Amino acid sequence: MDLTQVILVDEADNALGACEKMEAHEKGLLHRAFSVFIFNRKGEMLLQQRAQEKYHSGGLWTNACCSHPAFGEATIDAVHRRLREELGFDTFTDKIFDFVYKAGFDNGLTEYEFDHVFAGEYEGDIHMNPEEVMAVRYLSVPAIAESMDTEPGLYTAWFRIAFPKIRDWWQAQYAA
Repeated sequence: MDLTQVILVDEADNALGACEKMEAHEKGLLHRAFSVFIFNRKGEMLLQQRAQEKYHSGGLWTNACCSHPAFGEATIDAVHRRLREELGFDTFTDKIFDFVYKAGFDNGLTEYEFDHVFAGEYEGDIHMNPEEVMAVRYLSVPAIAESMDTEPGLYTAWFRIAFPKIRDWWQAQYAA
C-alpha cells in the first residue's frame, strides 16, 4: 500500500487508477477522500484546527479527521488509520453520505474529491499529532452553525459543504 498515491475515480466513485497525491491536487483530478465527524455523548461535534504547515487550508477549523484512502486500501480502513494518526484514538464509525466537491486554493492546488462521510461517537483522551492538528475542541452544532454564519472563512471548504448535511443527520440522532 502506497500512502503517497490517491485513488482516481469517476463521478460514481468507480476506481480508475492511482495518482501521486500532489499531482492529483495540482491537476485537479477527481479522487476518493473521506471526512469523519465525531460527537461526544452530549451531541457536541469534535472540530480540529489544521496545522499551519498543511499543504492547504492550514489553520482552518474542520471536522475531526479527513484524508484519502491509499491505493489498494479500503476507505473504512483508512478512516480508522487516520483517526489514530491524527488524533490518537479510534472508534466505531458509520457511513452517513457522500458528496463530490471541487475547491481551488490560493496556492494553486485544487481539491476535487468524491468524499465519503462517516460519523462516530467518542469520549476519551485525544492525542493530537502536531504535524496534522493545531488544536481540537468540542462545540455544539448550533454554535458551529452560528460561527459559520458570521465567520465562514474560519472553516475548510469541504466542511462548509458537508456541515448542512451532517447537521440534518445530527438532528435526527441527538436532537430528537
